[in-house]
Amino acid sequence: MLYLSTRGGVSNLSFKDTVFEGLASDGGLFVPEEIPCLSEKEIEEWKKLSYQELAFKVFSYYISDFSTFEIKDLIFQAYKNFRTSEVVALKNFGDLYILELFHGPTWAFKDIALQFLGVLFEKLLSETGKKINILGATSGDTGSAAIYGVMDKKNIAIFILHPYNKISEIQFLMMTTVVKPYVYNLAIEGTFDDCQAIVKSIFMDIPFKKKYALTAINSINWARIMAQIVYYIWAYFKVIEREKKKSVRISVPTGNFGDIFAGYLARKMLGEDRIERLILATNENDILARFVNYGDYSVREVLPTISPSMDIQVASNFERYLYYFYDKNSEKTRKAMETFAQEKKLSFSKEEVQKVQKDFLSVAITQEETLKTIKEFYNKTNYILDPHTAVGVKAGLKFKDEFPLICLATAHPAKFPETVSKALNFNLKLPQEIEKLYHFPKKFEVLPPEVEKVKNFLQTKALI
Repeated sequence: MLYLSTRGGVSNLSFKDTVFEGLASDGGLFVPEEIPCLSEKEIEEWKKLSYQELAFKVFSYYISDFSTFEIKDLIFQAYKNFRTSEVVALKNFGDLYILELFHGPTWAFKDIALQFLGVLFEKLLSETGKKINILGATSGDTGSAAIYGVMDKKNIAIFILHPYNKISEIQFLMMTTVVKPYVYNLAIEGTFDDCQAIVKSIFMDIPFKKKYALTAINSINWARIMAQIVYYIWAYFKVIEREKKKSVRISVPTGNFGDIFAGYLARKMLGEDRIERLILATNENDILARFVNYGDYSVREVLPTISPSMDIQVASNFERYLYYFYDKNSEKTRKAMETFAQEKKLSFSKEEVQKVQKDFLSVAITQEETLKTIKEFYNKTNYILDPHTAVGVKAGLKFKDEFPLICLATAHPAKFPETVSKALNFNLKLPQEIEKLYHFPKKFEVLPPEVEKVKNFLQTKALI
């Protein structure tokens, strides 16, 4: 499998090349030349596989420059320290299923991709003798998952930007209490969109990017999307086996469009009749819901909410979907993204909205609804949702119809104790691993939302 840019300026890249490039030099994002479609025989065979075996099957389609042994070893190394042997867990409440994705070291779904990416970076660097500097932005969970994925690995420095005082306290502690060499947390006095814009701007400075061997760890990195495809397919097989039905709907709380784009690819691989539609759940930062429902992809002011990882107005993976929406027309994709960069909005016709709605259903869930969902779900099931998962559950129930419903649980509720405790009217007991973070020293730098200030910091700390 080779890779190309959504904007058409880069093509014929190997998997290894895309891992280090992150963002394409033409400003686009890397996608595979084709999305494989599984045969009925493959689907029957894959149903019986463990999570790790399934990951191997999926990865083998997209990775052609590693041997079978190397891919299997990467998977083993990535997932050996998860708190459940199957990496993820599925909880059943009638014909509603909660897919727990938070059993990795930082208690959030980002670990599934970033533990893999960490061992992948280490292997590639050992082969080449190179050093890299990872640059990323986080709205909460990506930062700690990235840091835990690469800390203590040779020849890697990591720089993570987060919006200062706009993520949960646990998310902040999980990042900033990693007091290790070559781990740098930059608290940016702005929003996540500011952080993301700074990262993209720096990656577009090609001489600077090359001089400091900058590599992306955000979901603009294709390897992360690839790793997330697996749990959609795994969950699909588990649910249809139990329900004896062919089709499901899957609800995904999303702000940056990365997780749900992996679901879109899983749907393409399995067949669109198997994942009937994906439910795109947003909070009050509803740019993606407005796109799906009205064809309005326009930037508004970021509203801080109780589901902070979704407090995003510019979804960095939206371009990948747009490329396929435009039937792989890279010129049309490039023009659309250039228009969006200038005008901060895109508009879609009624016919185009109908096309989008063949893939997605969507609704924006308010903070009041989120709190109410946490409380009601607990009262009914004795199961505690985090505020992001609650957004997905509420949205999923609005569009359930006759289909078995899978809701992605993207983080453990203990990462948001204040919000969850408020919803339940009692103090949430924290796991010991999380509780002890309050007693560790912290290391971070506060910077204004200025590209040059971040560049200057990088220059003084980067591995070269």
